[in-house]
Amino acid sequence: MDLVFFAVAILICAILLFIVINMTKPHKVHLDKEKFQTNWLKIENSLEKTNPASWHLALINADKLVDTALRELYIPGQTMGERLKNAKGKLSSPNSIWHAHKLRNVIAHEADAEINFDQTRRAMSSFKQALKDLGAI
Repeated sequence: MDLVFFAVAILICAILLFIVINMTKPHKVHLDKEKFQTNWLKIENSLEKTNPASWHLALINADKLVDTALRELYIPGQTMGERLKNAKGKLSSPNSIWHAHKLRNVIAHEADAEINFDQTRRAMSSFKQALKDLGAI
């Protein structure tokens, strides 16, 4: 009888240990790739080479989309800049995305900001690569 009781006690302890381990280990977050891909294509398709206003809007929206991915991945930080710093290890080209984010800040905060289409294309490429690195697209 004591042997049966001991075996049941060990089995219960093993089950509890298994549950605690599974509840405390970090779970991988999966982003909704279809949602991100759809949003990215809308942003890309909104770009018009002869319309600078479309460049500004595309950059702002691309920046927001990357920030959404960072937030959904629970990357810590109060601002996107902080989240980018904390995500450095996940990004293949952290300097490129940082420059793209800074270009977005210029557009958003400077009324007379002027950028050209090549700058826009490079920044968009950086945003796209960041989304790929994060597993969003």
